[in-house]
Amino acid sequence: MPAMRYTLTASDGRARAGVLSLPHGELETPVFMPVGTQAAVKAVSVEELRAMDVRILLSNAYHLYLRPGLEVIRHAGGLHRFMNWDGNILTDSGGFQIFSLSSLRKLTDEGVKFQSHIDGSHHFLTPEDVVRNQRDIGSDIMMVLDECVEAAADRKQTMTALERTAQWARRSRMEFERLGIDNQTLFGIVQGGRFEDLRRESARRIVDTGFDGYAVGGLSVGEEKPLMYAMLDVMDSELPENNPRYLMGVGVPEDILEAVERGIDMFDCVFPTRAARHATVFTRDGKFPMRNKEFETDLRPIDEECGCHTCRNYTRSYIRHLFKAQEILAMNLASVHNIYFLHDLTRAARRSIIEGRFASFKSGFLYRYTTRGNARGE
Repeated sequence: MPAMRYTLTASDGRARAGVLSLPHGELETPVFMPVGTQAAVKAVSVEELRAMDVRILLSNAYHLYLRPGLEVIRHAGGLHRFMNWDGNILTDSGGFQIFSLSSLRKLTDEGVKFQSHIDGSHHFLTPEDVVRNQRDIGSDIMMVLDECVEAAADRKQTMTALERTAQWARRSRMEFERLGIDNQTLFGIVQGGRFEDLRRESARRIVDTGFDGYAVGGLSVGEEKPLMYAMLDVMDSELPENNPRYLMGVGVPEDILEAVERGIDMFDCVFPTRAARHATVFTRDGKFPMRNKEFETDLRPIDEECGCHTCRNYTRSYIRHLFKAQEILAMNLASVHNIYFLHDLTRAARRSIIEGRFASFKSGFLYRYTTRGNARGE
């Protein structure tokens, strides 16, 4: 049995509904993956994730390599046991994190030299090291090391990153095969910045290398949204139909639906829980800042159509009070809601694809979400 199987079960235009079979169970796509960067989804327990029927989450190999360290994770029997999570785990290689530490790192064709943001210690990682590290972590899906560029990067910078990403992808694939890994799967990453021809070139080279799934990287890094959508339009014709497609770092309702319309299957982002910790919640009527005075005596749930634990048990008035009083419970309740909201959104999108009505579902959701949100000044 392969470590991963993807079955495309339905399509509606370019929007896709599928099933992803992994070592820790099946999951249906489109899917939003909560981010547990350091082996924990901030303010949310794994028991709460299970209660929401979350079946895959994301962690980060770069952060885990630095803390607690691979030896601790190996001693625990892998990341699943270490964090008591029996669902699937995708680990990001850390390429984006290294990109964001521009003052603390130096890239070469061989690998990346960087200084720990935790203790200042110096490290050097090759693409092969990153594959071995993720093998030891034991994630179900591992990502290759890539080079991400800024949204404003010029053509020369973008081409250099494209070349290096392609070289590192080939080396990662070779190391994965050399190690004989049969219980994990490896995804490649497409780069190319804001240039359509470079996006196509990157996709073709990554696909030629051959991976079980394909991620689109280097988007949602500061570019205008129409540009991001245009680059996704390019990807649909370049990526294989029978492999999962993953848009990295995207996690707001409007972007998820626009990407699903363009053939994307998988999403992750820290924003839903980060926003929740700062008292912002998603609803079908736009984003709400829960500290607003208008909610002081509002006894409705955050979203009256939401079935999450928070909305079934607590009022806007109470949650606003918790935030104003700086109670930790506020961050938990808001985070549970935001994760559930995106999980439920992707499930609803999936149903609409299967029923052949995705376009009307998307337009109806976004009309209400943006119209009422704008009316509130969001």
